Formats: sequence, structure tokens, C-alpha cells
Amino acid sequence: MAESRKKDEESNPADGGEATKSAQTILRQEIEVGSEQLQRPTAGLLLSSLSAGLDIGFGPLMVATVIALSPVDSLGVRLVTALVYSIGFMIVILGRSELFTEHTTLAVLPLLSGQTSVRRVARLWGLVYCGNIAGAVIFAALAAPLGVGLGLFTADDVGRMSRGLTDHTSLIILGSAIAAGWMMGLVSWLVTAARDTVGQVFIILLVAGSISFLHLHHSIAGSVEVLMGVFVADVTVGEFLKFLVLATVGNAIGGIVLVAGLKFSHVTKPGPETPRRGRR
Repeated sequence: MAESRKKDEESNPADGGEATKSAQTILRQEIEVGSEQLQRPTAGLLLSSLSAGLDIGFGPLMVATVIALSPVDSLGVRLVTALVYSIGFMIVILGRSELFTEHTTLAVLPLLSGQTSVRRVARLWGLVYCGNIAGAVIFAALAAPLGVGLGLFTADDVGRMSRGLTDHTSLIILGSAIAAGWMMGLVSWLVTAARDTVGQVFIILLVAGSISFLHLHHSIAGSVEVLMGVFVADVTVGEFLKFLVLATVGNAIGGIVLVAGLKFSHVTKPGPETPRRGRR
């Protein structure tokens, strides 16, 4: 994914002489990357998404460790937690693995532009989602008992982390997941807008860290958090399934409607003689 963006930047190093990429340039690059992913073979998508589900687990693993070291919630602890939570997202996004919440925006843009079909988008979503969840299950099953065994955290610490996501009403979880999906859709857009890796790292840190800081519900990283509670604490499979369904639906709404739909609409349907920023 990042490789395609880099190639596009190298072929258009100045983007028409602008100091920053235009919205039209970002949209074109997003559509090209999304189209490439839609054409990938099944095996490649499954392996890449499985890798993403595994890799993103390092964030929740670090969060559980921070919780164990700092049992009292405070501004400092929450900031540290947000920082370490972002690690998994950095590994996944910069490592060019496929993450479902990024594709709720990325795969929809070629559909809105008429370059692909609903069937192909559904195929990509299904493969990436199944691979992500499988990776999350495997990571949680290994990391939770290992962390307890190493003394990084206790079952109670894991339970506190998991309960932070499950102990809410359905409406709250859904609304929180919509916000998280909105922010993850923006990650894809902003990472494409960034001109170098340093900028991409800052964007991922800022947005993914905000999801953690606000305790929002991310369907894949959150699955690792809740599943760790299933494996070593008192969280039930039913509670996990409720979280998963609501978080998935909310993330999809946030990514599709609030990012893909709005970005595509305002970029492709600008007002007459819209002035360029920075130009008078």
C-alpha cells in the first residue's frame, strides 16, 4: 500500500509545484491504491490481513503492561497508554499490511468513482476482515497467558483493559465505533497526503493515539484487548461477540459515510471557481 503511494509521489515529485498535495491528487492516489488492493490474489490478501491482525496486537499488549505498572488512571498514564497503543498501528500501516478499518475508506473510493463493483469490494472486505480477526485471536491466545506468565501483568489487569471496552451500552459502543472508524478512515487519507515517512509516523501516532486516549472502539485492535480478557480473565465469548458486531458496524459507518463519501463528494464536486489555498 505504501509502496504504491511512494511510486506515485516519485513520478509526480512536485505535484504541479504545490507545497502540499491537492485534494484531487490525494483522491487520485487513494483510488489507485484501493484499485490495486482490489485486484490482489486471495492468498496474498489473506496472508497480509492475517499479518495485520497479529501485528496490531503489540499495541494492546503494551497497554496491558502499562495498566499493570500504573493502576491509577491519570493524564500521564493515559498519554503513555495512547503512545504505546499506536505501536501496533505503525507496524501495520508502515509495514504495508491490510487492515479492515483502513479499507472501509480505501476500497470504497474506487467503487464511488465507478472503477470497481460491489462484489469486488465485498470480496476484499471479507478476506481482510477474516484475516484480521484470525490474527487477533491467535495473538490474544498466545500473548495473554504469556504476559501473565512473565509477570508483565495479571489477569485482573487484563480484565480491566477488556472491561473498558465491553462495559457499555450497545448505543455507546456503536457511537464510539463510528468515531473510531471515522478517524481510521482519515488515517488513510492523511498518510497519503504526507510526503515522507516522518510525517506518516506523526499522523499514525496522533490519530491512533487519540483513539486510545478517548477509549474509542476499534474492531481489530479492540478484539485483541477483549479476547485477552476472554482467555485469562472473566470476559465471556458473548460479550466479545457483542463488542465485535457493534464495533465492526460502527467502524464501517465511520469509514464509509464520514470519510469516503464526504471526501469523494467534496473533491469531485467543488464549487465554481474555488480559490486555491495560499494563492491570491
